Amino acid sequence: MSKVSYYTPEGLKKLREELRQLKDVERSKASQAIAEARDKGDLSENAEYDAAKEAQGMLEMKISKLESALAGARVIDESQLDNSKVLVLSKVKIKNQTNGMEMTYTLVADGEADLASGKLSVNSPIGKGLLGKSVGEVAEVQVPNGVMKFDILEISR
Repeated sequence: MSKVSYYTPEGLKKLREELRQLKDVERSKASQAIAEARDKGDLSENAEYDAAKEAQGMLEMKISKLESALAGARVIDESQLDNSKVLVLSKVKIKNQTNGMEMTYTLVADGEADLASGKLSVNSPIGKGLLGKSVGEVAEVQVPNGVMKFDILEISR
């Protein structure tokens, strides 16, 4: 049984596009590389052929992984989500109690996480610590060097 992951419509579209690119373009390139290497002679001593076959295996593994992710992908209907608690797709403004720094993150599925654009995975330590919290609560997050505490300042969509 595949693992269920929740995506935004944009994230799901991006996942489908990546899979299409791998199947339609990269697969044919891998087959062509194998054919070219095969034409160069003895396969038992052909490093180029071995490398092309290995690259094809890695490509097929990636395709399989993406197909599995798509099989368990669900689009989140943001209109049905509760804004009183931190959930997937919540935009959360938090304050680090140690240094007073304020940050805003949107909690997303693993495949959409991008810290540079403020998208934090719900499966990251901070994401897990924030889930289910309400405004005014303190999220305690276990990190390698101890426990970090974050005040939940604001939750929005």
